[in-house]
Amino acid sequence: MEYIKVKDKDHLARDMNSNGIVNFDMEGYEKYIENYKRVYSESQKIKNLESELSEIKDNLNEIKSLLRNLANGS
Repeated sequence: MEYIKVKDKDHLARDMNSNGIVNFDMEGYEKYIENYKRVYSESQKIKNLESELSEIKDNLNEIKSLLRNLANGS
């Protein structure tokens, strides 16, 4: 394959066969993937915590309702 460097971008080159841009910065790519996985993991943790909190709220509301019924003699 034949590549031509992109002006002012040492890590980028144009593939002359496909006319596409190729990124040769593997360290930058690995950092991006690592950061993406970390952010994704954190967002999944937040979603799980929100789900658990919602479930706890529902359980508390059910307990309150049962206690009210007991207090009212139902």
